[in-house]
Amino acid sequence: MGTVFSFDVRGGEPAAVRAALDDAVAALHRADEVFSTYRDGSEISRLARGELTVDACAPEVAEVLELAAEAERVSDGWFSTRYEGRLDPTGIVKGWAVERAARRIAAAAGVRGVSVNGGGDVQLLGTPGAERPWRVGVSDPLRPGGLAAVVSAAGAAELAVATSGSAERGAHVVDPRTGRSAVTDLLSVTVVAPRLTWADCWATAAFAMGAREGLRWLESLEGVEALLITAGDEVRWTGGLAARLG
Repeated sequence: MGTVFSFDVRGGEPAAVRAALDDAVAALHRADEVFSTYRDGSEISRLARGELTVDACAPEVAEVLELAAEAERVSDGWFSTRYEGRLDPTGIVKGWAVERAARRIAAAAGVRGVSVNGGGDVQLLGTPGAERPWRVGVSDPLRPGGLAAVVSAAGAAELAVATSGSAERGAHVVDPRTGRSAVTDLLSVTVVAPRLTWADCWATAAFAMGAREGLRWLESLEGVEALLITAGDEVRWTGGLAARLG
């Protein structure tokens, strides 16, 4: 997927944790093989060319496409799996794959906490220690090396943090209405939600919407909080975000 993954596992029987890690890493490589639009022979590339049907693909393909369709419905089309008229579900695949990897590891015997970070998008499960929550720093897009906020998972059995923006990867978010790079007043959108599958999608959709519409829409989603930073160094946030900072 063109990025770095890291794993932080607390507790658990060593042999069980190692087996779960191996399984999770293999699943991430498998997701890349199946869904990469850069591989001509991947199932998603062959599906896009009409060489395969969804039923002939791995079961994960139907699962991801169903999730993507739900994301498109909830976002009123601002999240889409169509890029320049071609099937491209990569906007949901990384979040889905990271969340799935975290859950595989969390199921290992004795594990009390898991953090999986895929290119800056993080799925947290359980806790790292007694009365000690997971904490995730949110990069400041205007001040390299600085933090705009720190998100705490205190009191949450599962929490995800996903950021979409142009600071590191340039203008890579596409406006699904035009098929071109999104023209937006935002530099970054960080979404906090229980599941990374959705946090990743919502951050992408809100970034394409722009600050005003994106914030309004994110406020309407249950269990979702967000931090938005504009090109003018204006910081906006959802009403419940303060309870997640610390």
